[in-house]
Amino acid sequence: MPLATTRRAGLVDQVIAQLRTAVTQGEWPVGHRVPTESELATTLGVGRNTVREAVRALAHSGLLEVRQGDGTYVRATSEVSGAVGRLCGSELREVLQVRRILEVEGARLAATARTEDELGELTTLLDVRDKAGQERRFEEFVRADAEFHLMVVQCGHNTVLTELYRGLTEVVMASVATTSRADIGEGTVITKIGHRGLLRAIADGDPERAAAEAAGFLDELLREE
Repeated sequence: MPLATTRRAGLVDQVIAQLRTAVTQGEWPVGHRVPTESELATTLGVGRNTVREAVRALAHSGLLEVRQGDGTYVRATSEVSGAVGRLCGSELREVLQVRRILEVEGARLAATARTEDELGELTTLLDVRDKAGQERRFEEFVRADAEFHLMVVQCGHNTVLTELYRGLTEVVMASVATTSRADIGEGTVITKIGHRGLLRAIADGDPERAAAEAAGFLDELLREE
C-alpha cells in the first residue's frame, strides 16, 4: 500500500510539472481555457483522477482557476503571482504596498549596480511608456510601465529580488492598469505620474534619491486609495 501511494503521488507531481510548464512557457497564456480533464488524461496517458488532483493543486496555488460548468482557465503565469492575486483580490492598496517594499530597494540597488547598457534600456522603456501615454495607447502604456519597473529591479543585480518581482508580473500590470484607467476615464493624460526623476537618480548613481523617487509615486497612489 505505501508503494502504491508513493507511485501515485509521483505521477501527480509529474502531471503538475507538465501543466505548470505549459503555463510558464506561454503555451497556455493567461485567460486561456485549458483542455478538458478527459483530453488531458488522454494526452498525458494518465487517469482522470490524476489530472483532477494536479489541476486542483495548481488551482490552489493560484496558477489555474476552475469555473464550475465552464472549464479551467489560466489565472497567472507564476504561482507567486497567482497566490498574491488570490490573497489580495481587488485590494489594490495591498498590491501597491508590496510593490513599494520591493521597488524601493530595487531602485536603491539599481543606482549603484546598473550598467550603461541597462541605463539605455531603462531610457528606451520610459520613452515608449510616455509616448504611449501621450497617444492614449492604453495597453502599450501598461506593458511598458510594468517592464520599466521590472528593469529597474533587474538593474540591482539581486537575483532573488528580481525573481520575486518577476513573479508579480500580473498583479503589477493589473495595478498599473487600474491606477491609469481612472485618468483615461477623466479624459486626462495617462502619464500623470512620471518616472523621469527616478531615471535621473539611477543615472546619477544616487541610491537614496532613487529610493525616495520610487517611494514617492507609490505613496501618491496609496494616498488616493
